[in-house]
Amino acid sequence: MSTKLDQLSSWLKERKITEVECLISDLTGIARGKISPTNKFLDEKGMRLPESVLLQTVTGDYVEDDIYYDLLDEADIDMFCRPDENAVFLVPWAIEPTAMVIHDTFDKQGNPIELSPRNILKNVLKLYADKGWKPIVAPEMEFYLTKRNSDPDFPLVAPMGRSGRPEVGRQSFSIDAANEFDPLFEDVYDWCEIQGLDLDTLIHEDGPAQMEINFRHGEALHLADQITVFKRTMREAALKHDVAATFMAKPITDQPGSAMHIHQSVVDIKTGKNLFSNPDGSMSELFMLHIGGLQKYIPELLPLFAPNVNSFRRFLPDTSAPVNVEWGEENRTVGLRVPEATPQNRRVENRLAGADANPYLVLAASLLCGYMGMVGDFKPSAPVKGRAYERRNLRLPITIEHALERMEACKDAEKFLGEKFMRGYVAVKRAEHENYKRVISSWEREFLLLSV
Repeated sequence: MSTKLDQLSSWLKERKITEVECLISDLTGIARGKISPTNKFLDEKGMRLPESVLLQTVTGDYVEDDIYYDLLDEADIDMFCRPDENAVFLVPWAIEPTAMVIHDTFDKQGNPIELSPRNILKNVLKLYADKGWKPIVAPEMEFYLTKRNSDPDFPLVAPMGRSGRPEVGRQSFSIDAANEFDPLFEDVYDWCEIQGLDLDTLIHEDGPAQMEINFRHGEALHLADQITVFKRTMREAALKHDVAATFMAKPITDQPGSAMHIHQSVVDIKTGKNLFSNPDGSMSELFMLHIGGLQKYIPELLPLFAPNVNSFRRFLPDTSAPVNVEWGEENRTVGLRVPEATPQNRRVENRLAGADANPYLVLAASLLCGYMGMVGDFKPSAPVKGRAYERRNLRLPITIEHALERMEACKDAEKFLGEKFMRGYVAVKRAEHENYKRVISSWEREFLLLSV
């Protein structure tokens, strides 16, 4: 540990870093932590945070007292956060030389905190490692650029680009539409290069000023860290250019939602060979079982893929999002697409997760579903040819209430994720939904105010 801290200390000193943003991810994906002068950060070798931040909702509230005190120490004790020297990133938009360092969380006995999203992903990756397997993932992040909006009662609208006009209509894959925001994306690419983020391509998606950034394939924990950093980076670059960037799953009515597509495969640790392909290049039995596990368990763990009430608006009829866990080759209407690829690059693309999902938890959930299929002998359904949106089999829960009930009852996943995490996550999402139900919407004022 001291050697690793010495390496981190040298890294910070070589770059003349004066401040360190020490952060962890809570269950919603919000970065929480402390900002520390570099000398203090190095002296303390980490930080302490109240364990309760892991049961904080997106609104800043906490779960009900009976669950809170059942899952946490009544004294509201601290957890110990240790820096990961492999998760250190520069902060290019900061005025002073600043780094952000992602931390792992432990109790005072040195045990990993069970509610920590990063620890949950590490636990899932260990399941694979114990089998001699290693998952490879490649996330694709969709998001919208919007005009700055200070009043939540007003709908989001597309911002003006270089032409001085807001985008209208559908401009899928338009180079000119993406070029409207060239100055912004030049900063994004410059900053991401400084941070060492493995970005691949920029694509204009279906919605007005809706974009997609693809990441190069790699190790799941490192890419979860990168997504966490990228979302902060994208928001900061947007603010610099007087627009906003949102990763809400469905930010604009009657426009496509934003997804986090996850390409995933599994290789043999010793040989590096893709376990999803047979020696003759055909699909392997393990590949079929992996898809079978995704089909069986995604509906049971949907709140990890669709964590907010807004997430379920992406699954409404007549949207471009898949609404079931059907699978098919080169088919974008199914939830589980198998892209055309060489045998070594064979993978499945999970198209169901929203861009609003916690990157640690959604990668953990997607990989765990596939793992449970591989060790549980779950055969997939027949692949779908043609349009799959209207297919009624293998459909997803349609409300977050129903989804939370199914997750709560999923004992197979609880064995791997832990009872404490399952109870804590469901409690946080229920507390958020109770908060949501107290808000009177503009729809109610528009159609009910003077009519009922």
